[in-house]
Amino acid sequence: MSKRQLHLNVNILSSGFYASAWRTTDANPFAFADIGHYVRAAQIAERGKFDAVFLADQPAINGRLDFGPVLALEPTIVLTAVAAATKNIGVIATASSTYNEPYNLARRIASLDLVSGGRAGWNIVTTANPAVARNFGFDDVAQHRERYVRAAEFADVVKQLWDSWEDDAFIGDKASGQFADVSRIHAINHVGPHFSVAGPLQVPRSPQGRPVLVQAGGSDDGRELAARHAEAIFSVAQTLEEGVTYARDIRARALRFGRQADEIVVLPGLTTIIGATEEEAQRREKELWDLLPESFALDRLATQLQIDKNRLKLDEPLPDDLPLPENGSQTFFLAAVNFGRRNNLTARQLLRGLGGSTGHRVIVGTPETIADSIEEWFNAGAADGFNLMPDVVPSGLEAFVNGVVPELQRRGLFRTEYSGSTLREHFGLRRPENLFASPPTQVKSA
Repeated sequence: MSKRQLHLNVNILSSGFYASAWRTTDANPFAFADIGHYVRAAQIAERGKFDAVFLADQPAINGRLDFGPVLALEPTIVLTAVAAATKNIGVIATASSTYNEPYNLARRIASLDLVSGGRAGWNIVTTANPAVARNFGFDDVAQHRERYVRAAEFADVVKQLWDSWEDDAFIGDKASGQFADVSRIHAINHVGPHFSVAGPLQVPRSPQGRPVLVQAGGSDDGRELAARHAEAIFSVAQTLEEGVTYARDIRARALRFGRQADEIVVLPGLTTIIGATEEEAQRREKELWDLLPESFALDRLATQLQIDKNRLKLDEPLPDDLPLPENGSQTFFLAAVNFGRRNNLTARQLLRGLGGSTGHRVIVGTPETIADSIEEWFNAGAADGFNLMPDVVPSGLEAFVNGVVPELQRRGLFRTEYSGSTLREHFGLRRPENLFASPPTQVKSA
């Protein structure tokens, strides 16, 4: 049996995870809309032998433009440029099942997969942002359960469309004049509660069969969606115990859907602040925090918790009576609230511990300290790898590639070279069977 392999993605959040990253000395304030910034970051990650580059998305201005950047460029367009400028690293794009239709999205992601030579993945999100809803003609966000029911059917349709061409459907035989074997190209004729899609897709299958399906399931509905469809799952876990519990729960749910436990790669989010010494790392963290107005951070936390910001007092713990949001992000709500209450933090301490809000784990330390934590989580089964969110991009990513990656390689945890060419091969995932392909005929022995 081959040795278990650690996986690393980089989530390029404009200038970095910290909202104040654009204000640091070597940062480019225009990075959020500069394709060269994303290409350079991807090339640094590829030098570090990362599995993939990941881009989040919100098709609305989600934040205060008077203070810092927002997610601006459309992910599949950015990642097409990244794919052209790289050779091996995977490219994972976020797109919403609530504000797209299966056919156009299946075509877009399948095109990225072919353009990249089989390196693409789709991060399926249901989008809980009211500002996005208003951009698409809705007064408010659809109900939480309804969004996930739609997403499950959406993913079913997309997978059928990706499989509507069998592997050997394309012929391209100049001598005979046969371009394609139409008997191996299938209409899907899907009719369901949310979608009616005839198919087939006009895009043939890629070298990896289908793009990799990615999801970040935190709520019960989200975990069900992830267990049913996702092959790589982004999680939010602050403690090793939370990570282990989450991974076990997802795999148990997947088994109920007839899947195998090894068909899923669990990747908790991880923010790193790296210094040559502990003191240097802590100084870097303080500089980033000092550049972040507390009023701005408090606004972000109030939005995340879906409460009036006047209910939050910087030097007091979170209010006791915080209801779980019915339509907001339950994942990040629970991550922030549990972290604050478990450690008895004031709102100010909570904000600093979370790097200004969200809920992902933040590690401040040397490359050795960070490698120690990664190894502990990996060996305990709390993670198959991490979705890395450097404090500042590109400098924090370079610090990880130059310092942490060699340490992980020295410990035998991480690859020194790519062994495959597709994203599935990087993640150690099997190539899926085509849903429409007939099983090979069994020859009976005499």
